[in-house]
Amino acid sequence: GCDSLLNLTSKKATDAVDGIFRSLRDIARARMNMKQFNSIHNPGSSTHQAASYKPLLKQVVEEICNPDRSDPVDIEHMSSGLTDLLKTGFSMFMKVNRPHPGDHPLLIIFMVGGVTVSEVKMVKDLVATRKPGTQVIVLSSALLTPHSAIELLFATDRLQSDTDI
Repeated sequence: GCDSLLNLTSKKATDAVDGIFRSLRDIARARMNMKQFNSIHNPGSSTHQAASYKPLLKQVVEEICNPDRSDPVDIEHMSSGLTDLLKTGFSMFMKVNRPHPGDHPLLIIFMVGGVTVSEVKMVKDLVATRKPGTQVIVLSSALLTPHSAIELLFATDRLQSDTDI
């Protein structure tokens, strides 16, 4: 709502900052129902005082590539055929382990909203060190730059597609 520095008022600046924090709270609220991947902020502990940032994509890939894994809490296996559907149905009556995403030699990750080049490299490096021999394909709706990520984050209508379909 402000096209130049001459028109900037304290009220307009406060409204803009409030809008930024509202957007950030909305993004955090989207992960509120997750049990395992609900935060990217680690506040530290009594022995390690420094707070740290752990990207959501890194958390997900580490969980998939974890050799000492149990059933993932926030990652769900979707049945794809009649055999899988029957296994899922019988799992109510007997102990049937669901397939884990790390069991397959091909890992396909699709990022809605976009992915940065550094995130793709991080995924490639994590999979190469933790699960060698696994092929990973990272797909996304956009390749983000720092500028475009900020633009999308603070756009007034983030859910509208930028394609002319």
